[in-house]
Amino acid sequence: MYRFIIYLMAIMPCFAMANELPAPVVDADYRHVDFAEAALGQLLFYDPLLSGNKEVACATCHHPRHGTSDGLSLGLGDGGVGLGPKRTTDPDNMPEQRVPRNSPALFNLGAREFTVLFHDGRIGIDPTRPSGLRTPLDDDMTAGFASLLSAQTMFPVLSPDEMAGHYSENDVSKAVRQGLITGESGAWDILARRVAGIEAYVDSFTAIYPHVDRANQISFTDISNAVAAFMEFEWRSDTAPFDSFLRGETVLSETATLGAELFYGEAGCSGCHSGPFQTDHDFHAMATPQIGPGKAARFESHARDEGRFRVTGNPIDAYKFRTPSLRNVAMSAPYGHAGTFATLEAFVRSHLDPVAALGTYDVTQVVLPKFDVDDLRAMADEADLAAIAAAVYTPPIALDEAQIATLLAFLDSLTDTAAMAGRLGVPASVPSGLLVQR
Repeated sequence: MYRFIIYLMAIMPCFAMANELPAPVVDADYRHVDFAEAALGQLLFYDPLLSGNKEVACATCHHPRHGTSDGLSLGLGDGGVGLGPKRTTDPDNMPEQRVPRNSPALFNLGAREFTVLFHDGRIGIDPTRPSGLRTPLDDDMTAGFASLLSAQTMFPVLSPDEMAGHYSENDVSKAVRQGLITGESGAWDILARRVAGIEAYVDSFTAIYPHVDRANQISFTDISNAVAAFMEFEWRSDTAPFDSFLRGETVLSETATLGAELFYGEAGCSGCHSGPFQTDHDFHAMATPQIGPGKAARFESHARDEGRFRVTGNPIDAYKFRTPSLRNVAMSAPYGHAGTFATLEAFVRSHLDPVAALGTYDVTQVVLPKFDVDDLRAMADEADLAAIAAAVYTPPIALDEAQIATLLAFLDSLTDTAAMAGRLGVPASVPSGLLVQR
């Protein structure tokens, strides 16, 4: 302990000149999770029953083998076969397009400070709304979600590209196409009835939720609450080397310490990546290259993704995306809202001078399964590229090779092996009897 105190005395003056280090994470930073509810959510998370064609599970795009993401720049949901970078298109059910944005990691989403979610923050806690949430469904949003995470988990099941399937392929996709989401015979109700038709699930729901005493009382919010409880329990991440350092239990390596000094000092990383989970939960324009179909309404033909602007309509939000948490960031490649950087080093380098990096971007680093679509339309549009660059407001940062290496060492100290492995793991099977991707 004496040596550790001497060590702290030696390095703290460096940190004191910069932004303050975050306080250690404590239990009170998280919502309480009921174990039985989490165990039920584990089965639902890995069960393709919640997708329109019963072929895609939450785990398809958020798998522990790939850092709770999918290892792809842009994923293939409905119409894909396989897992991770080996996933391919299904010739018998070809997808219409890739999932437009990179699949985000799921660590620490049960922490209370996460009050907005998705790359563009399109859902968030809002006490002024009847549901307590601000979502694309506005005031039609169903009440009963136990948390923001619970509400978030249930939007992918409505996406044709992710889980619902397209047009008339199945009862869920037909309901979505008709705009029937909530209420009886809506897409969520259809999925709830599927779950309620399986005895093992009914037994679990009636045992866990006091308001459910028979199958027809299982609602979609019950399903989503269980899935959220699982994610909160499974991927809580607060035992990385950096956590141990903040708690005074261990020291960082010399290289990681130098990286932390840069991160919380002259490199300015903590200006956006602040707090215990290295995110300010805000939105910033960093000239991240755009690939894939982009985010456009059906009547639009462009392939750009204007990020937060599509939520707020405020021009100042153009090409801004939510600051991601950096927990386990070394394990969740590719990076960026469109997964355009294959390595963490490449992404860090791009942040030093985002505009210059956009102009020299190497498209060969994307990780995309073969699919006969034009993934680079946006990168060929000079006007779009100019708009992406013009949105950047942070000045370039000059770091040498040694400094970049120390930053990467610090980011590696955020890797939590216990969280990466998960607590419940991948189930051997699920009550529906459908395939569990392992």
